[in-house]
This record gives sequence, C-alpha cells and structure tokens, in this order.
Amino acid sequence: MGAAPPKALTRSRVNVTNALILINVLAFAWELASGIDFNSTDSLLAHGALTGNAVLKYGQWWRVITSGFLHGGYAHIGLNMFALYQLGTFVENLLGGRRMFTIYAISLLGGGIAVVYFSAADLPTIGASGAIFGLFGALLAIGIRLGERGRSLIAQVVPILILNLVFTFAVPFISKAGHIGGLVSGFLATLPLVMLRPRRPAPVVVDTGSGQEAEAEYLMPGEEPGQGTTSALP
Repeated sequence: MGAAPPKALTRSRVNVTNALILINVLAFAWELASGIDFNSTDSLLAHGALTGNAVLKYGQWWRVITSGFLHGGYAHIGLNMFALYQLGTFVENLLGGRRMFTIYAISLLGGGIAVVYFSAADLPTIGASGAIFGLFGALLAIGIRLGERGRSLIAQVVPILILNLVFTFAVPFISKAGHIGGLVSGFLATLPLVMLRPRRPAPVVVDTGSGQEAEAEYLMPGEEPGQGTTSALP
C-alpha cells in the first residue's frame, strides 16, 4: 500500500482497527515461526494462501479468509499495517467499530472472490490489501453521503487512491483482481450503511421576541461552526 489517507481523527483507543492489526501481526509471526518459504507455492498454500484452483477444484473456500491475514515479508506487512492503521482509524472514527469491521470483512471477501475468478488459477495470493482497498472505497462512499461537505474528503482520497492503483498495475505480482475487488466491495458495502441511516433533524431556533424562526447552522457531532468537514456521520 502507498501513502497515508486524509488526516485521521484521533481517539484514545480504536479497538477494531488495533485488533485487526494485532491479528495480522500474530499471523505473520506464526508464518515465520513455522518456517514458511515465501518463494515456494507449496509452502504458501500449506499456510493458507489463496488460488483459484484450490477453491474451484477442491472447494477450499476458507482460503478466501485465511489468505487475507497472511503476508509475504516484512515490507509487505509493514506497508499494509501502516495503511490499515491510517484508513481504519479514519473510517472507524466516522462510522464506529461494528460498521468498520463489517466493511473490512466484506471487502476481504470481495477481494478474495475476485482473485478466485479473475486471477491466474494457480497463482497464490496473500495479503490484507484487498480489505484495505475496501476502506478506500468506504471513504469515497462517505464523501458522497456528506454531499458538498464530502467533496474535500473525496478530493483528499482520490489522489492517494490513484497512486495506489498505479502502483497496483505497475508492479508485477501484485493482485490486481484482489485490489479492485476489495475497492468495489468496500464502496458498495458502505453505501447502504451510510445512505440508509436517517439524518438527525436540524434544530429550529425561535426568536423569543418576535416568535419568528431564525437561521441556525446545523453541526454534525464533533464539528465546529464554519468547519467544512465532519468527524462523524449523523
């Protein structure tokens, strides 16, 4: 994964994001402890890597999940966990832990299924990148949900996303299907989560002297007057 996303909002603890990072790190530690050979297809498959043949010929659908928590080296997991922390923190602050986890899980599955049907049948795939690309998709969907105030979010996300897509298609052995499948899955998973949630009604301010309704700026939770972006969805 590439550069960091828009400035993430901070909280003292971001439980779901941190838990996902911990699971990935523990899985990588297990890979190392069990003597995985990152250059051996047989070794990768023995540890839970994903191939289309393993799923379509032998029904090993569990690999769609296990492959999303495996990584092919220190640089691979380091870049992915940095991106997961940045993107996951931002999405979790906006949508909450349960919805962030739902989006991550759907993106992981969507990326894995895309690999099964659109990648070389015998090419092993590992990594959390598909799920992480799903968080990019989530930010795009959130920006659309916020309307005019979401334009700045989209404007920040799109250049970083384009950079990562260029990297995806320019570098050999990166799972193009996994990244695109995760991106699309995350976007589609987030839209109903944010579109179907009713907005809070805007407050009505009444002038006590005249009884006439006065203008009032409606601020979303955590937003300061005149602020162009929001820290939480209504």
